[in-house]
This record gives sequence, C-alpha cells and structure tokens, in this order.
Amino acid sequence: MNKLNPLSRILIAAASLLLIATYFLPIWNIDLAAPQYPEGLSMQIWLYQITGQVEIINGLNHYIGMKHIKAEMFPEFSFLVYVVGGFIVLGLAVAAIGRVKALLAYVVLLLAGGVAAMVDFYQWGYDYGHNLDPTAAIQVPGMAYQPPLIGHKQLLNFDAYSYPAAGGWVIVAAGVLFIAILVAAWLKGRTTKHMSTIPTTLKSVKAHAAVLLLALAVSSCQGGPQNFAIGKDGCHYCKMTIMTAQYGGEVITQKGKVYKFDDLHCMKGFLKSGEVPTSDIAQTLTTNFRNNNEFIDVNKALFVKGGTLQSPMNSNAAGFADKAAAEAAAREAGATITTWTDL
Repeated sequence: MNKLNPLSRILIAAASLLLIATYFLPIWNIDLAAPQYPEGLSMQIWLYQITGQVEIINGLNHYIGMKHIKAEMFPEFSFLVYVVGGFIVLGLAVAAIGRVKALLAYVVLLLAGGVAAMVDFYQWGYDYGHNLDPTAAIQVPGMAYQPPLIGHKQLLNFDAYSYPAAGGWVIVAAGVLFIAILVAAWLKGRTTKHMSTIPTTLKSVKAHAAVLLLALAVSSCQGGPQNFAIGKDGCHYCKMTIMTAQYGGEVITQKGKVYKFDDLHCMKGFLKSGEVPTSDIAQTLTTNFRNNNEFIDVNKALFVKGGTLQSPMNSNAAGFADKAAAEAAAREAGATITTWTDL
C-alpha cells in the first residue's frame, strides 16, 4: 500500500500525543437527576480512579441493595494507564513508519480496544444493577437497576445519564482523525480515473457534514415539554410527588432543562423566586385541563379558577386552550375565568 504523506504523519503523531490528556481528564460521566436532588448527582470514571458524589450515590443505592461503588470494583484501573500508553507509542511508531498498512492495523486495533472497553463497561453495569442484596430495605420484585451503557434510562424516580467525559471525547477525536487519515490515503491510492472526482466528493462530504453538525448543534439547544410521569415525577417547587397533571405546568429554559410543577401556584412561586433568570426562560406552559398531554403557552391560555376545582396546592386553577372550553368548564364548576397575568 502507499506511503503516507508528511502532513498525515504529523497529524498521526499529534493525535497520538493528544491521548496523553486522558491521564488528566475523566473518561466517562454518570449523572443522576431526581426531584429531591435538583442539582443532580454525578460520578466520573478516570483511567485510574473514580471521583464525584460517590458517597451520596452509595448511600442511596444501599437502600435498594446495590453494592458500594469503590475503586476495588475496577481491576482495569491497574492496567488502563499502560494500555493507553501502549496506544500512544504505537501511534508514534505508525507516524515514523509512514505506511498506510501500518495505519490500517493500528485503526483496527484501536476499534477493537474501544469495543472491548464498552463490553467490559456493560458487564460491570449488568452485575452492578442485577446482583442485589436480598435483605435490602427496599425491594421491587423483578426490578433491576443497571445503568445505561450510553444515553438515558429511568431508574425508579431517578433519571440516569451515561456519556463520555472530556477524556472520552479526546479518545473519540483521536480515533476519528486516525480513520479520516486512513480514508483519505485510500482515496488517494485509487486509479487516475477516479482521482478527478475525489476533490468534488470530499467537498460534498464536508458540506453535508457541516450541515449535519449545524443541525445537531441547533437541535441540542432546543427542548420541548415532557409529559408527566404520574407517581414518579416530583414538583420542583413543593417537592411533592405529582399525582395528577390536570393543574400542572412546566418551565423550560433556553438550554432545554424542564422544571415540572403539580400546581400553577407552585409555578408562579418558582417564577417569582428568581431561581432561573427571566432571560434564561424559553417557555412557560400549562397543561390543558381537558388533555393533560397537551401544553399551552400561559399567555395564550385561559384559566378557570375556583368553584369545585381542587388543585394539589390550592391554586384551584386550570388551563384551557380556548374560550369555549374555558366557558364550558367555568359553568360546570361554578368558577370564574381569568388570565395568567391576573391569576
């Protein structure tokens, strides 16, 4: 196979040296969010240690029979630093050799290592979530608490999130660069007939990639309302478990974070508290009393208050999408109609 050009060899060496950063950055994050912990709990996994709010997480997990998380659970800590060191040395060797064949072997080895790491992490999570203490104070028959391999998972009233930390993204970035150099070298080695089409193809790929990355960035900053998980979600303001969505509402920030409330009284109190600056709020929504899975902008909704309506925290007010529905509900409940400003 062809030799690598000088620029490719320099980039391979730079990407290999970039892996040194993983010795100083966490590799993986596990975050937990629940109504009783509005700021959330987090744990970081490094090449050689675990940091974060581990003791608090252990205290919570003790009640449902999960093992205490400690460094001794991860024998990988004893050799991961050497594995990464080996990849750094091999990457520098590939740059020195300067052959596409050597780069191909290195990329295959790197991908195999990544797959092995994810399989190992999955096996740890499975054992951690399934091998429970039978004498635990809280037991839910048939329930397991395996954290997600990557992404989100609901565990009782906790939302668990698992994703790469800064060090993990360094590894991903280096791997993508190695693969990109390999693909570029393969394309360069094609016949002269195809050489004329390669620049156009690469430009098209780059253009499409830029559009996709822009779309991803925009979508990641947008958020919408979330249906209430009755009996699981908690009101952010009064901390009570939400048992009905008829009188509820949600505040959504510019970054997409959702605050849930079981009563419009609680949502009003939250907004007045200034916990989230007005400039950071994207949407303030009420549920539709007639359809709890429909959310309405509070400034466009009409509210029926009083009469026979009984909300969890005594605002006794419910939102409606239009005047006809509000008038019908007001007659039925012997209540009055008002707006969000006057509520």
